[in-house]
Amino acid sequence: MAEDLDALLDEVETKFCRLQALGAVGKRDRGGGEEAAGERDRSAKIPTKAVIDEEDIDDIIKDIIDESSFSKKPVKLKSKSASPTSERNRASIQAHGKSCCPVYLGGSSTPLGVGTNISQRTCDQLRCTACDFHVSHYNDYQWDKSCDYLFFRNNMPELSKLRAKMIKKKGSRAYACQCSWRSIDELTDLRTDRQLRWVCGKHVE
Repeated sequence: MAEDLDALLDEVETKFCRLQALGAVGKRDRGGGEEAAGERDRSAKIPTKAVIDEEDIDDIIKDIIDESSFSKKPVKLKSKSASPTSERNRASIQAHGKSCCPVYLGGSSTPLGVGTNISQRTCDQLRCTACDFHVSHYNDYQWDKSCDYLFFRNNMPELSKLRAKMIKKKGSRAYACQCSWRSIDELTDLRTDRQLRWVCGKHVE
């Protein structure tokens, strides 16, 4: 802003000097009476011009100050409050919860929960990727050897119908979906059974 003021003052000074130079030329060209009249005219006009220029300068300075003040106004930033979309995403992530890694199967004496290498718990949120069905489990039971695919396909998950081929066995746990079934007595890593298409469906916290 200081540079703009200096430029404006220089411009005023230049105009003022030019007016003085023109007045001097008129004085030399005119006679005695005309010289006096010209002197009076010049003395009357120069202050008026100076006043006008000063008023213009004041207006310009005011405009510059206003523009500078405007440019220095802080820009209001939008609030970073969470949008409905981000809230839904966060809720979705929380709903998914944790996954077992690795996934364990086990007998009825093995605790259920999120399985890890340190905390060896059997997964109770199993889902089959082949039939897209939740894997049910029944403590202290095992499946009869006569069970087949059609039996589970037609009867899962109705326990009253499944009991026809469930054998009571303490410490065992019977697992089944609509296409696969297993009787487990001890902690077993699911990766050791290549035929099963069961995965952890994630545990809600």
